[in-house]
Amino acid sequence: MPRSLKEILDQADEFADRFERVDPDAHDAVDAESLRVVRAASEERAAAEARLAEAVSVARAEGHSWSAIGAMVGTSGEAARQRYGRLAGTRSA
Repeated sequence: MPRSLKEILDQADEFADRFERVDPDAHDAVDAESLRVVRAASEERAAAEARLAEAVSVARAEGHSWSAIGAMVGTSGEAARQRYGRLAGTRSA
């Protein structure tokens, strides 16, 4: 339903007035420190996973077996190959 420019501007003014009247209660504030910690940990994990994938790629380029790599990451060689094989195959030697 089309609206006139005047209607749109009047509604914008009404919203601006409502916004100006809002007085947030400090007791309603939530400390987001724990969320910042979660975000930082997530970024650290992503960086560690990237380093691990690169290290696996280097190990494969040097001729180490999937079994040996799996032992280093705490899994089977097959699981390591499934997880990192595609990435290891993209590294140029």
